[in-house]
Amino acid sequence: MTGRLPARGLWFLRARWRVVVRLGLWSVLETGQSFLIGYAPARALDDGFLAGRTATGLAWLGVAGLGVVVGAYGTARVYAAVAALVEPLRDRLVRRVVERGVREADRGALSGLTQQVEIARDTFAGLVMVSRSFVFTAVGALAGLLSLAPLLLLVVLPPLAAGIGLFAATLRPLARRQEVFLAADEALADRLGAVCPGLRDITATGAQERTAADVGRLVDVEERAARSLARFGVVRVAALALGGQLPIVLLLAAAPWLLKHGVTTGALVGALSYVTQSLLPALHNLLHGLGTSGSRLTVVLRRLAPEGGRGAGLDPSDESGAPESPAPTVARPPALTLSSVTFAYGPTAVPVIEDLDLTLPAGSHLAVVGPSGIGKSTLTALVAGLLEPRCGTVRVAGEPVRGAGALARRVLIPQEAYVFTGTLAENLAHLRADPVPEAELLAAAEAVGLLPLLEALGGPEGRVDPAALSAGERQLIALTRAHLARAPLALLDEATCHLDPRAEERAERAFAARPGGTLVVVAHRITSARRADRVLMMDGRDTAYGTHDELVRCSARYRELVGAWTPVPHERSDPSLALRDPDGVDAVAGAGLAGDSRHVVAHGPVGQVQTPRDLGDGRPFRGEG
Repeated sequence: MTGRLPARGLWFLRARWRVVVRLGLWSVLETGQSFLIGYAPARALDDGFLAGRTATGLAWLGVAGLGVVVGAYGTARVYAAVAALVEPLRDRLVRRVVERGVREADRGALSGLTQQVEIARDTFAGLVMVSRSFVFTAVGALAGLLSLAPLLLLVVLPPLAAGIGLFAATLRPLARRQEVFLAADEALADRLGAVCPGLRDITATGAQERTAADVGRLVDVEERAARSLARFGVVRVAALALGGQLPIVLLLAAAPWLLKHGVTTGALVGALSYVTQSLLPALHNLLHGLGTSGSRLTVVLRRLAPEGGRGAGLDPSDESGAPESPAPTVARPPALTLSSVTFAYGPTAVPVIEDLDLTLPAGSHLAVVGPSGIGKSTLTALVAGLLEPRCGTVRVAGEPVRGAGALARRVLIPQEAYVFTGTLAENLAHLRADPVPEAELLAAAEAVGLLPLLEALGGPEGRVDPAALSAGERQLIALTRAHLARAPLALLDEATCHLDPRAEERAERAFAARPGGTLVVVAHRITSARRADRVLMMDGRDTAYGTHDELVRCSARYRELVGAWTPVPHERSDPSLALRDPDGVDAVAGAGLAGDSRHVVAHGPVGQVQTPRDLGDGRPFRGEG
């Protein structure tokens, strides 16, 4: 791709040769200005002031001033010609970005339109200006030196050519290091974009050191790239000193020798004017323009033009108007892919998840089940990017799980819902960068089941006091917030455990019904698994995957779990405690409670086993403890 960009640039210019010719003709006026900036003062001294003819000297200075005016007019016309050359490039780039964004659902299309295309246009315009200016300025200055005294070229031309040659030799490695630096900077920005919104979760999971180490490695990479780039910046300064400043020193040092060999005082002053007023500024602009903007333009065009494709609007065939061949259909990536994922809480710990492979198509509904502590929440943390696998890869919609692209495509709703003091609308729009229309907010509240609470609080602008809400109400707010987040992949980590079965079903169906949405539920009721398209039964090495009916047939562990989930009918229950027990515990598992033939805690989470002195009021069971 690197080698093709210059060729495509030539094709682009060749297709617009009329604009290039017009640009050259107007630049000739600048050549005249560069010629007169040294020649006129030389003639003013030699033929005018030093010869005692003041009027002649003033006349030559007037010619120099007229040259500045004519050159300024030419420069104004040059800008119009550059615009005629640059705007077609921008139009081609915009068309390519929009086409690729529509065809391929390219997540970088917005960035391409708002930033990269504008960078390419401005950078290309700057390169045209500085390159053209240097060429025509150098031609005018060298022609002036030759007309004043050929000996002056022997002093000025060799160091100028050496400086340009030194800089030209560093262009390719400089572009490579510029690209490495930009890539490192983007990687660090992406990582920080993923880390900063999750600082609370990072602290809660104790992942501060691991996260700091990851970010620190990216900082070190960018620092090394910046140092390497800075070293080439030193070479650029050396090239400028050699080509633009050394000729001044040489002219002054060789002045006695030049004067002895027929160079007049006026010619020597004119030569100094050429170097200081024309060649040095033009060389400075060229070195800085090509050294920084040139490599940036190369990187941006590479990003905008796919490998093997045409040059992002540089191909002259863009002008033909012939219809392009249709792009091949791009397969939609899976919503979630885990490849040989292993995770353990420590270098020597037994893996919680070991060699797990899972591919989840977009639009799927997956229930994750398994015994307590088997790794269900760990799995959702891996998919959310909060934990990093010991080995294997996790991708969300084809993107690395910790990249900015994956971050925008997933949302995690944990068991303990986060609600903050403020209005209900502020809580619900917390994950949206743009304002949420009230109609959309109300529709999401209706779908998830938040509408009764919303009305009880006084509408979207009602104040929320987290301490005054029940755990189920907080979960409904968090679920509606996630529903509004527009993230295609929703991860419910027992996010409905405080809701009754009917409210839980309504919330899950709301997420499953989103167009293109994918739902992963860590289930705590058998009904969640029955509603899902597929079920992942986590049981260490005996992990199974299939539909509910398939797992009932082939997985003994799943059958055991389903049996534990199924409530015992009232007429067959055999309470171990008398009814109306003084401890306040109903020994019969009623409707909506998870019966597993064990005691059910009245004040604790669903399914919590009663232990001595573990009641909500701290009292033990009668006869226990």
